[in-house]
Amino acid sequence: MDIAKIKRPSRDLVERVREVGAATASATLAHMGIRNCFMEGPVARSPGQGVAGPCVTLQMMPKREDLFGEGEYADVEKQLHRHVLYQVEEGDIVVVDARGDMTSGIFGDMMMTYFKGLKGAGVVIDGCVRDWAKVQKLGIPMWLRGVTPNYHAQTVLMPLAVNVPVACGGVTVIPGDIIVADDDGAVCVPVALAEAMIAKAHKDHGWEEFSREKLLAGESLKRYYPLHKDAWPEYEAWLAERGSKE
Repeated sequence: MDIAKIKRPSRDLVERVREVGAATASATLAHMGIRNCFMEGPVARSPGQGVAGPCVTLQMMPKREDLFGEGEYADVEKQLHRHVLYQVEEGDIVVVDARGDMTSGIFGDMMMTYFKGLKGAGVVIDGCVRDWAKVQKLGIPMWLRGVTPNYHAQTVLMPLAVNVPVACGGVTVIPGDIIVADDDGAVCVPVALAEAMIAKAHKDHGWEEFSREKLLAGESLKRYYPLHKDAWPEYEAWLAERGSKE
């Protein structure tokens, strides 16, 4: 089976994307002209966990029995939801275009146990998993539409392709793109724009911690959010003071 390999960005770049976070990445990419990068539908099933990583992709399509008629365990190596996991390396995120379907459990307990053993970073599915009572105990960061008792091809879907461009939550995702996901949701960051996004995020949002301190102290919203040009000397002095303490 000929499956394209992804080109993985450096771990340093991925970590810096993770530090930016989903909300700031989405806002910054929007200002850069990429307005549709948030995968709407999959929500955080592991609150408090934020991850980033290059993605491998699985494309599900409406089932056609002449193309996919096997049962759950018949000729398992023809079942491509297994083969996307064969592509996973440590730190990768699996992104599945499951068409928003709520009846197909793309992965279950055993498949996710294998993913956990591979040290994958997380899973984003525009659909469901099964065996949730066991899967959630694995502690894998997951963004899903829901859960179901059905296996992946039991009802209306079949796996068609691995490591091809997919539409997940209304977003075009290219294998190897960096996914950043946290409690705000999952965002697709094109690799070619990642460095520029990080730089712009720090420039446009680096003052937010300073402003947060001022707002918590009851200071003016007009002055401190967004940071007014007259308040920049205060921010720069705050930065300098912090730098001298580190």
